Amino acid sequence: MLFVYLAIVVAMTVWIARRQRSGTDYFLAGRAMAGAPLAMSLLANQLSAVSLVGAPAFVAVRPGGGLSWLQYELALPLAMLLLIVLVLPHLRTVKGASIYEFLEGRFGRPTRRVLAGTFLLSRGLALGVVLYASALVVATVFDISPEAAILYVGLFSVAYTSLGGIAADIWSDVFQLVVLWVGTLLSCGYLLFLYGDSLLAAVPADRMQVLVLDSAGLATGGDFAFLPMFFGGLFLYLSYYGCDQSQAQRLLAARDDSAARRALLWNGLLRFPLVLTYCGFGLLLAGLMEVQPTFAAAMSGHPADNLVPVFVVEVLPSGLRGVFVAAVFAAAMSSIDSALNSLAAVTLDDVFDRRPAQQPVWLSRCVSVLWGSIAILSGLVFARSERTVIELINVIGSAFYGPVLAVFALAIYLPGSSGRAVLTGFFGGLGCNLAVSALTGISWLWWNPLGFIATVFITRLGTAARPVTVRSQWPVRETLLLAGFVGLMLAAFAVLELRR
Repeated sequence: MLFVYLAIVVAMTVWIARRQRSGTDYFLAGRAMAGAPLAMSLLANQLSAVSLVGAPAFVAVRPGGGLSWLQYELALPLAMLLLIVLVLPHLRTVKGASIYEFLEGRFGRPTRRVLAGTFLLSRGLALGVVLYASALVVATVFDISPEAAILYVGLFSVAYTSLGGIAADIWSDVFQLVVLWVGTLLSCGYLLFLYGDSLLAAVPADRMQVLVLDSAGLATGGDFAFLPMFFGGLFLYLSYYGCDQSQAQRLLAARDDSAARRALLWNGLLRFPLVLTYCGFGLLLAGLMEVQPTFAAAMSGHPADNLVPVFVVEVLPSGLRGVFVAAVFAAAMSSIDSALNSLAAVTLDDVFDRRPAQQPVWLSRCVSVLWGSIAILSGLVFARSERTVIELINVIGSAFYGPVLAVFALAIYLPGSSGRAVLTGFFGGLGCNLAVSALTGISWLWWNPLGFIATVFITRLGTAARPVTVRSQWPVRETLLLAGFVGLMLAAFAVLELRR
């Protein structure tokens, strides 16, 4: 199954690569993508191997874990609505392949380059975590070292990504999302077939807790309480989907504004069912630890992130094992391809000032290969980290996302600010996050709103510019759908709490 999946991805990539003639084709798919594949690509990108490996481990075995991870998702539909109304119309004015071009028109070239450099640093580091997460499963299944697995997964992903560009990335993401979801559902079905209701009954009650309301996350040990997860998640999602090149580049590739809006809308509606799937998988693994002593013994002495790899080797039969490993590859590559393509786009557009129409395809591919090599080295470094991978990648993002979101917000609502004031505020926001991290026990989820507020406050101190009035239209359909979906999510939380 794994080799069939890889062959399909390669064939799809080669077919798409033959049609590319310029950087516009390579980085923006000719600005012709429809909303449905873009939405599925956004889903597949965020739900990487980090989620498929890290989330079940968080739910099943991490102290203080369980279904509290779902609190994070409550902020997503609201973030999608705010992006549709407040951010998307401005992003879609960008003519090139980099969203940081928007900042140059407001604050000058240095601001654009600093934010682009921040993206290159943060996404380059996060990509190493994604490689490490996928390598955990591959290493266990094929009985090789994690370092060797990182090399194999990384080299294959770099090869097909550098060849096909963003169009291949998006369409392979659609295929990869299906493989990822089906692989997880089949694994859940197999466990329920083996153990039935006894598996559900064996799930520890503390793993079923969704809402954590006894902490504000302002002291050590409160990382995953409701307040930091909701508000931290809101700022993180706003920044990730609207101000991070790896995701926003897909919005630039949309054929029109309506397609871009649909991509965000469907991402807001479909992400929770997918997250619920792999969190449910984590619950079943928690029950399996209780009813299957041999599985619990196999996990003894291993870190939490080894839960899924050990399950694949010790429990799944060979056929399903191939499907699940293919799902892990799919999850890994869906994030790796978007990151490599966006890193190359920013490098050429922002660092070397080469517009997409002026970029030969061979140069774009070479830069993608360069960033792939850096990602592999980063993955080898993170293989020695003691954090769970899902925490690690969110901690990296939370250090940067608040200040980055603040700069884009200032570009929209305080465009008269000087570039110097904005950069002072940006570095001040990063410094605030570093200080909070070093000196307090505040949850890293609070870094997102704290960095945002600090950046805006420091910028306002250094400029006399006045905020501008921006007219925004709240689309009735999107507002009702996303607000109603939040209500459904709350109802699902209530049902889960009652089952404890």
